[in-house]
Amino acid sequence: MKKDNKKVIYWLLIGCVLIFIMVIVGGITRLTHSGLSISNYKLISGTIPPMNDVEWQEAFELYKQYPEYQKLNTHFDLQDFKDIYFWEWLHRVIGRFIGLVFIIPFLYFLIRKQLTRPTIKKSIILLALGAFQGFLGWYMVKSGLVDNPDVSHYRLAAHLTTAFLTFAFTFWVALDLIFPQKKEIEKKLRNFIRIALVVLILQIIYGAFVAGLDAGFMHNHWPMMSEGKFIHETVYTEHQPLYKNFIEGRSGVQFAHRTLAYIVVIFIIAIWLKTRKLNVSKYQAIGIKTLLITIAIQFILGVLTIIYTVPVWLGVSHQAGAFLLLSAMVFTLHRFSK
Repeated sequence: MKKDNKKVIYWLLIGCVLIFIMVIVGGITRLTHSGLSISNYKLISGTIPPMNDVEWQEAFELYKQYPEYQKLNTHFDLQDFKDIYFWEWLHRVIGRFIGLVFIIPFLYFLIRKQLTRPTIKKSIILLALGAFQGFLGWYMVKSGLVDNPDVSHYRLAAHLTTAFLTFAFTFWVALDLIFPQKKEIEKKLRNFIRIALVVLILQIIYGAFVAGLDAGFMHNHWPMMSEGKFIHETVYTEHQPLYKNFIEGRSGVQFAHRTLAYIVVIFIIAIWLKTRKLNVSKYQAIGIKTLLITIAIQFILGVLTIIYTVPVWLGVSHQAGAFLLLSAMVFTLHRFSK
């Protein structure tokens, strides 16, 4: 049987879809403040939720031992706990399922000798990224179980960004198999799209900072911040020294996220302008058009999310938009790279 066949491509693309679903459920988990509802980690038995009243009560009593209940949710009854437990449990189960979806077919393809050596190496990297992602999830939750009833925004950003990067790499490997033919490339344009991708990843990191610091719940105006100011004074007065405002201050982080949104838009428009006079291929044209459409939708979603003070459905839609925008950027870069 031919190596790197359609089954391998479908396997990778299914992995991409599952990572997308996991990120969406992770966004709901964050926005519903469900992420600290399960304070222990059991790889096998943790897959099964509490099945009777006694087990639910035991899980609830465990939750009561940690800062989120003691400082924020002392009013919770068992039903309130069940509501937040569901999203965190689902998020973890999907993570385990993704692990199985990657490992079992990989071993099957390996035994049946249906993978080329380069694809084997890339698949091992994917498995390592998946394992690291699971570790970061545990490491993130751990930060909210000590004194502060909230996870570290740095660890949240690491967890979310690794998920995005794992998806991007999986998608890239699939694209390598879908488009095996090499072609001449315009290196300057390719390098410019690479820079745009780096800026987009930085914007995704700042989106995670905004989520981790709940920075979307302030300055709920656009295009200006509060009091009709483009740069509100809290952007640079919340912390000392100055730089801390832009990595730990709620106003500073939101301002950085707003500003980077404009920069991402400028980069994508520049890519479109640079390719207008080139004889682009069918798939290159599709990539550019998709970039323009997704950045427009994502920008509108970002503005609405701020104006309406982050309702769950808009926050999740904005996160999904970031995922689709990254997909479009990876696809476009691939088509201008190989």
